[in-house]
Amino acid sequence: MNKTICEQLRLYLVTDRDLSLGRPLQEIVTEAVAGGATMVQLREKEASTADFVALARQLKAALAPLGVPLVINDRIDVALAADADGVHIGQSDMPYEDARRLLGPDKIIGLSVESLADIEAANLLDVDYIGISPVYGTPTKTDTKEPFGLEGLRRAVEMSTHPTVAIGGMNAQTVADVVATGCNGVAVVSAICSAPSPREAARELLEIINNNL
Repeated sequence: MNKTICEQLRLYLVTDRDLSLGRPLQEIVTEAVAGGATMVQLREKEASTADFVALARQLKAALAPLGVPLVINDRIDVALAADADGVHIGQSDMPYEDARRLLGPDKIIGLSVESLADIEAANLLDVDYIGISPVYGTPTKTDTKEPFGLEGLRRAVEMSTHPTVAIGGMNAQTVADVVATGCNGVAVVSAICSAPSPREAARELLEIINNNL
């Protein structure tokens, strides 16, 4: 039985090659999924298109038998070439309507929101989920607006008609309070990518999340 999008968002790994301590990205991803990561977003800012597509195909082949969706950050062309499960787009990326037209009705499309006004606009779109960003300030994303904080996150979750995932500053010290706001999951970067054991880090985070949902 397929998991619902809300379940898939629970522990959402966002990759970052620079934070992976020199380890292959596929190793980070497979270890994180073994520990309980429920969705993977492949984010590559520097790779060539050819390398991005090749990596996406490798990860899709590894994740598909496990039932873990692979979404591509920003790049609709890469998602199409690799037959990824979907994309995650930001406010300055391709408009949702165009992304949906290109990807078709069955692919996942997530949208980053950085303000309550963004959430109101997202409510008018048929996106599959929104990424509320950032909850806390984080060095992995420096091009975002003021952090929501816990109270802002709670209000954002209440406003949204879509499933929600919290982004920015997610780690073992913050996720309990974050999921207690009612969001469906957390998107984690450095707390898994930079962990000595991505598997153990994911396992610990998922346990905290499940205990506080």
